[in-house]
Amino acid sequence: MSAEFDTVAEWTAEVARDLGPAYRVPAGCRGSGNPAALDWLIERLGLRAGEILLDCGAGVGGPAAYARERLPVRPVLVEPEAGACRAASSLFGYPTLQGSADALPLADESVDAAWCLGVLCTMRAHTAVLAELRRVVRRPGRIGLLVFVAQQKQLAAADRPEGNHFPTPASLRGSLTAAGLSVDARLQTSELPAIPDDWQTRVTRVEQELSNRHSGDPAWETAERQSAQMGDLLSAGLITGQVLSLRRADDQRGGK
Repeated sequence: MSAEFDTVAEWTAEVARDLGPAYRVPAGCRGSGNPAALDWLIERLGLRAGEILLDCGAGVGGPAAYARERLPVRPVLVEPEAGACRAASSLFGYPTLQGSADALPLADESVDAAWCLGVLCTMRAHTAVLAELRRVVRRPGRIGLLVFVAQQKQLAAADRPEGNHFPTPASLRGSLTAAGLSVDARLQTSELPAIPDDWQTRVTRVEQELSNRHSGDPAWETAERQSAQMGDLLSAGLITGQVLSLRRADDQRGGK
């Protein structure tokens, strides 16, 4: 998956810089940054000015930058791919750490809130990722999740984009329980309003420029193929997107 999350990430940052400041956040949100989903998470997580927001698996960092535009939170980015870390730093300048979502390079209860967008299905260790988020977020454990869920027990390997390991509804419930988390609120991505025209226009311009510059490159072709596979799975209803607001299960039960 390094084609999409490393090589193409650096190309995306280059295009966004060339096109100008108005393109940086939409470019950085390609794939998992519907503004309506981010607005919903900002509200459900109760983000406040000055709080530290962890963007786990941040990619180019667009969602964190979107949150920072809405209110003065303090983003911290963790991303496993070195190229994406460089891209995020060059576009937005937030503290960016290279690390995996299942072994976050952060101390216990060191951030106020976190989100993890489109990342869980790229990992095998779903419970470990969720447990790490619970570990690093202060009580009551305000965590946002965008996750793609398989609607049948197992998708054929040929149907899955390379490197994706989609949870099922049952396995996601099990992982949340094992990680000590509970669902505070849930929204299907199909229920979200359409992406605003001006935002989509800028995303389309970025994608056209990427294609113009890199069409034929194996990394770009791989990323495009995997994006098309995700679109086909969503259109066929074989996977669905869910946006979740999570809390620590012990706090939800009134524990300490």
